[in-house]
Amino acid sequence: MSKSFISDIAFSPEVKKRQEEMGSRKTYQKMAERRDWQDTITEGLESFLALRDSFYMASANNEGQPYIQHRGGPKGFLKVLDEKHLAFADYSGNRQYISVGNFDVNNKVHLFLMDYPNRMRIKIWGEIVPQTEEDVTLFEKVSDKDYAAKVERIIKIKIKAWDVNCPQHIEQRFTIEEFQPRIQRLENKIEELEKQLKEFQDKK
Repeated sequence: MSKSFISDIAFSPEVKKRQEEMGSRKTYQKMAERRDWQDTITEGLESFLALRDSFYMASANNEGQPYIQHRGGPKGFLKVLDEKHLAFADYSGNRQYISVGNFDVNNKVHLFLMDYPNRMRIKIWGEIVPQTEEDVTLFEKVSDKDYAAKVERIIKIKIKAWDVNCPQHIEQRFTIEEFQPRIQRLENKIEELEKQLKEFQDKK
């Protein structure tokens, strides 16, 4: 019996067959043997999540029909509960309930998180954890008191695997907040140069 790896969550027998056909299977086999994907939350991953203000979340219904939803919030709204679990507050929105309906019949979930300024992306495979009465205490931990919308539920995720992708083809993009320090430095430089120019003109 062949050894199992964390990355087998994505590299199914069918995927491995395709890799064999296309000549990449040996590379990914060596990768798994040398440095496989991870299934626990490291300090590095936690720091990465603390700076994210959005992510993409994939679900699928019982027929396998996939659905991807964009989720956004304050930086760090996707909370680390422990080395195996994440959670975030699910606020009242457009009331389509496609993701949560899918989770009722298929608890598999996939998160895709982008860091455009640093050209980095992280993929997380997981399973939705059913809510229990004990999870009531999570409301205070994961909800944002400054956000007016109503929290309808807490979505709790058990991590099964995660991996960092290469930066190829990720173009750097910046939010206004991220770019503001650069703008400020330029404005300060312009102000200093204008001051020097005025001093020079006054001496003439």
